[in-house]
Amino acid sequence: MTASIIDGSALSALLREQVSDRVNALQTRGIKAGLAVILVGDNQASQVYVRNKVKACEQTGIHSVLEKHDATLSEADLLARVHALNHDNSIHGILVQLPLPAHIDAQKVIEAIAPEKDVDGFHVASAGALMTGLPGFWPCTPHGCMKMLEHIGYSLRGKHAVVIGRSNIVGKPMAMMLLQQNATVTVCHSATVDLKAHTLQADVIVAAVGKRNVLTADMVKPGAVVIDVGMNRDDEGKLCGDVDFAGVSQVASYITPVPGGVGPMTITMLLVNTLESAERHAISTA
Repeated sequence: MTASIIDGSALSALLREQVSDRVNALQTRGIKAGLAVILVGDNQASQVYVRNKVKACEQTGIHSVLEKHDATLSEADLLARVHALNHDNSIHGILVQLPLPAHIDAQKVIEAIAPEKDVDGFHVASAGALMTGLPGFWPCTPHGCMKMLEHIGYSLRGKHAVVIGRSNIVGKPMAMMLLQQNATVTVCHSATVDLKAHTLQADVIVAAVGKRNVLTADMVKPGAVVIDVGMNRDDEGKLCGDVDFAGVSQVASYITPVPGGVGPMTITMLLVNTLESAERHAISTA
């Protein structure tokens, strides 16, 4: 068996076309969807991520505002900027790029963002909405994973899903989203005993720990669907995921590549969340 590739780049392009159409529809009503991105410091990876997000906004017609601040920016001044953007009616989404300098409490900053503009889905109110099944913004990376499963027409009802990783950004919300689709979910992590015993029972495996080859072919049940969220570098410096792609692709039925899998979907779901925030604002002010 050779796994079918779930092409995140192609699906992302399709979804962005839909975003553009909805952005244009909003504009005919006099509303321009707006995203504010705040970058503090000179972390090179963060600069790349932010540049890609701003570019994606431009390509889909979303108005973007990029604020760059020195690493010496005080926590109080950053909170003041967030507060101002909360009250800016031209901004529907606020994203503070992580990580922040050590002197700034990242959680305090996240909680300062108005929940209705929390398009990253990191606010405690967003997490609570996901947990209880109420409307809210889902974190972009696991949301993208769910869209990929939806795209291949995969029904999660009654399936056993194993999530490797328990971060607040991917692992935990991923588990909640899978539960909402009636999967039976196991969350594995660094303290899990015999990871292989769990993954061999899985119909769906989501690997999200940031460790190369955490999932190998002998750990995968034939026909399983494998979603690779990892972002690492191999010995040659090339981008790779958490999954041994060459081996696992010979066992799984579907697999996501790295690059070109979950990565493009993460930014796309940020665009979707921003657009939905603007649409909700349009309804509330109609």
